[in-house]
Amino acid sequence: MAQVHNKGITAIILAAGKGKRMKSSLPKVMHALASKPMIQHVVSLVESLGISHIHVVVSPEGDAVAKTVAPYPTIIQHPAQGTGHAVDVAVKAIGSAHLQDIVLVLYGDTPLIYANTLRRMLQVMESDRKPAVVVLGFLAENPSGYGRLLVHGESLEGIIEEKDASDEQKAISLCNSGVMAIRSGQLPGLLAQLKNHNAQGEYYLTDIVQLAREQGLSCSYIECHEQEVQGINSRQQLALCESMIQQRLRLNAMDQGVTLIDPHSVTLAVDTNFGQDIIIEPHVFIGPKVSIANNVHIKAFSHIEGAHIGQGAVVGPFARLRPGAVLEDDVKIGNFVEVKQSTFHKGAKASHLSYVGDSTVGEGANIGAGTITCNYDGYNKHHTDIGAHAFIGSNTALVAPVIIGEGAIIGAGSTISRDVPKDSLSLTRSEQKIREGKANGIRNKLKAKKELKKESKVEN
Repeated sequence: MAQVHNKGITAIILAAGKGKRMKSSLPKVMHALASKPMIQHVVSLVESLGISHIHVVVSPEGDAVAKTVAPYPTIIQHPAQGTGHAVDVAVKAIGSAHLQDIVLVLYGDTPLIYANTLRRMLQVMESDRKPAVVVLGFLAENPSGYGRLLVHGESLEGIIEEKDASDEQKAISLCNSGVMAIRSGQLPGLLAQLKNHNAQGEYYLTDIVQLAREQGLSCSYIECHEQEVQGINSRQQLALCESMIQQRLRLNAMDQGVTLIDPHSVTLAVDTNFGQDIIIEPHVFIGPKVSIANNVHIKAFSHIEGAHIGQGAVVGPFARLRPGAVLEDDVKIGNFVEVKQSTFHKGAKASHLSYVGDSTVGEGANIGAGTITCNYDGYNKHHTDIGAHAFIGSNTALVAPVIIGEGAIIGAGSTISRDVPKDSLSLTRSEQKIREGKANGIRNKLKAKKELKKESKVEN
């Protein structure tokens, strides 16, 4: 694909919609896809094109959106009077003199567009035709509800909204996505001519196509797949787009050298960093900020977020890695083990039923089944340091802050609240007592008590 010079582009992302059908106090564009707010997907898409002149139009309640898109500036649209009004508000706030040669208009609730699709749009802008406007269109399986593109060959003659369309125009299946590239030299003048004489009483950005044609300016369009421009206005559409982006992420992961035994049961995040020769078993959830090195095996039903997994590590089944978990090479985290804000050095193991939080586990150390680090006292978190090749016996409670020295052994069933020196044995068991022949007596006593309780129920 030919190179597009993107330093002369201003991107305006429209994100002022309240999303009433979402039935949520959260702004629509802040709902997440693949563990990332949909508005961030659109910003990342624009950044991937090398565009840095980005502005986001928000509602007066858009503080959360503004924080999410920072350091890019936001512009408030109030009242909301349509897409043409939103772009006009943005252009006036930016200032015509500060617009780049081309203005690219995108939508914060349409996060699945491919970068190459936008590159094709920008290539048409730089073609010999030099159109004033290029619109992104798609062939809709069911065009109901969409504006229709009125075309003649490669020329775009106009866009008609469905509520204003004739029956003949409604039969057109080439629809408008809303995404446009517009020459900044013509844009302010075209926006100034917009009228709201339509069924919605709004200023449609789509009307600039007809206005440009009336001035003898050429307009054009390109087509993309309908899935790329799927907008999100409801929880159902959010779920649909989640399934689409998950499929993309799974295919990309497998292309990178990841084996997904049952791809459709695995959930991925958009920012996961994969190595090669990774095996991921069914029903694994991977959230944001996860990196997985080569030759890692993640077993079924594991939940991972904010973690680094080193080369050759084995995780799960039913393991949970919370934010701050760092597993170095050849670490083993087994079934029903939870790790949070802790580093396991090379070859360390926690194979069964343990919680390790706010800790450092030395190289080759072994954490026995049922071990917990008691890191929280109700007010503050405290650190546990387990030395290299230490052995922590099963059912041990390590009361932080505490240091277990290198090579130390902790006896099973211990509660350790003081530091244990290197190569020491520490245990806190009570003396075991045995009373021979007493078991039958206890059983008979308990059985009699149970029978007495049954008789009492019958009498009552």
